[in-house]
Amino acid sequence: MTTFVLATHNAGKVAELRRILGERLGPHELIGYDGPAPIEDGDTFEANALIKARAATAFTGLPALADDSGIAVDALGGAPGIFSARYAELAGGVKSDADNNRLLLANLEGVADRRAQFVCVAALADGDVEDVERGVWPGTVLTAPVGANGHGYDPIFRGEGEDRSSAEMTMGEKNAVSHRARAFGRLIEVLRRRYG
Repeated sequence: MTTFVLATHNAGKVAELRRILGERLGPHELIGYDGPAPIEDGDTFEANALIKARAATAFTGLPALADDSGIAVDALGGAPGIFSARYAELAGGVKSDADNNRLLLANLEGVADRRAQFVCVAALADGDVEDVERGVWPGTVLTAPVGANGHGYDPIFRGEGEDRSSAEMTMGEKNAVSHRARAFGRLIEVLRRRYG
């Protein structure tokens, strides 16, 4: 049995990853990370996911799983992208999901093309072994928040083929189709080959 550390301090993400990975990891164990947060200064989702995974494995000595994710809006040239979690803060506001959502909606006011995608890159770091896998969930940005589930941009995102926002879906429904489920689904295959 291998113990993996989840390289995040985001409680919502830890809960989501435990549900996504849970039984699919077989006998392996997932533990939380209580080490220092690294500076995420990469310029891609891939770079930032690896920064987090490398920091967690260096701190704990355990193989680390991390992700970097966000929403990329076509009409905004892919913004907020890697800055999704700090979108409002970088604009002089407060770092919160609600403020990020308000700013994104304000920046899309009057814009007809509301196509967007949730992007997640899942990373593994274990000594000299590293891997990154990308998952994309295409959809659109709504004109107002709807639903009370999930976190981040879930209340204003509706996945392609859905008639509800991501925040109106149950966790099980979301975890079957989300960007995070897609990225970690690919990473699971890497973990199975390496760790059994």
